[in-house]
Amino acid sequence: METILIGSDHAGFVLKEHLRRRLESAGFCVKDYGTCSEESMDYPDVAHPLACDIQCGKAERGILICGSGNGVSMVANKYPGVRAALCWNPELASLARQHNNANILTLPARFISAETAEACVDAFLQTAFEGGRHARRVDKISGGLLKY
Repeated sequence: METILIGSDHAGFVLKEHLRRRLESAGFCVKDYGTCSEESMDYPDVAHPLACDIQCGKAERGILICGSGNGVSMVANKYPGVRAALCWNPELASLARQHNNANILTLPARFISAETAEACVDAFLQTAFEGGRHARRVDKISGGLLKY
């Protein structure tokens, strides 16, 4: 059973809960990093521990949600080896996996419906990394900064 990490800030709480229940019903083991209510909180407090656990190999994939999806994506992408992709439709989620080997899906709760979020999650979880020429490019994401 694959473990999926999930977390959100207050703006993404309702969507996170919806997706968490759906993932659990589909047989995934879901580790919830919070938040636990719609009370205002700071998205880095959720995004940092989730991204750290992806980086450390505690799970292969995660989902982060905030109002725009930008904040959690920025935090997660600070971690070497983490490739967080902000997606607002399933085609982007699929391409993020195929071409970029994304390991964290970030979603903009204030801009997409629950149905669209479900389709993004499905695409993210069902799409494999193509490798090939894309692997060379993905390998340059973390290492390239040291060369320039």
